[in-house]
Order: sequence, then structure tokens, then C-alpha cells
Amino acid sequence: MTTTDPLSRRERQILDILYARGTATAAEVLDALPDPPSYSAVRALLRILEEKGHARHESQGTRYVYLPKVPRERARNSALTRIVQTFFDGSAAQAAAALVDSGSLSDEELDKLSAMIDRARKEGR
Repeated sequence: MTTTDPLSRRERQILDILYARGTATAAEVLDALPDPPSYSAVRALLRILEEKGHARHESQGTRYVYLPKVPRERARNSALTRIVQTFFDGSAAQAAAALVDSGSLSDEELDKLSAMIDRARKEGR
């Protein structure tokens, strides 16, 4: 399995916890999960995330501490690419338009986005 394998809802939740915390034991993941499964299910899911290449563990005494294997920015870019391909027929412009039209961007975020677009135009991208 590789990092291109899709994640289940629970796997995504666990990976989000690892990204937010930096590191976590299985017990810490269990405590952070909404409507948590059993401890053994969390350990199995962590093992699956390792097999898929999304997480790794380090031994600290008698316990394993898990951490994300893929840098957050790379994972974010990969997820964004999949979303654009799946929901916007590969069009980044359609995805950006949907985000702008959603009304979820603050004036500050819109100004930032506008400045990034202007900079990209000047740089010929």
C-alpha cells in the first residue's frame, strides 16, 4: 500500500489528530477521537496508516508514539489535487470560484488571494 491509497473516515480523523498534535500514543488518539472505537481498533488503524505510508512510530520505552510520515504540506497538496480532480473536473479556477462564492472567506483572505493572483500574473505563472 502507498500514500495514494484512499483513507477511511477514521483513518483521516486519526491522521488529523497526528498532524494537530505532532505525535500521539494510541491512548492519546483514542481520547481525541469523537465517538471512539475500541483501543485495539485504534491500534489496528494506526498500523494500517503505517502500511499505507501515512504514519510511522517510534518506540519510547514500552510504548509506541505515532507521528505523520508525510509532511503536512505534501499531504495537503495531494488532497487538494484529488478534490480538484474529483469535484471540479480538474479545474483549479472552478475550485477557487466555489471557495470565493461560498462566502466563507474573510476580507483579509480575499485580499491575500487577490495579491497572490496579481503576483502570479507578474511572474508569468
